[in-house]
Amino acid sequence: MSGRRLNASDFKARCLALLDEVQASGESITILKHGRPVAEVRPVSPPVVEYPPRALRGTVIICGDIVKPTLDDHEIDLERDHV
Repeated sequence: MSGRRLNASDFKARCLALLDEVQASGESITILKHGRPVAEVRPVSPPVVEYPPRALRGTVIICGDIVKPTLDDHEIDLERDHV
């Protein structure tokens, strides 16, 4: 347990201000009830999110024309007839 230790009644009385302190300082507060630790208030760890295209860089291989339709007009007509 690191950071400050505080009785539950003191935490209750100053909860909002203490939350601001935790956010600003990055230090945790251990909440005590009858002298025993029951909870810990700590700053939230920011999620590690990487922009997906950066994570995928180098994993895609372009084979051929990526704009041209995969079927020519004749093949499209054949597909329409089968549906």
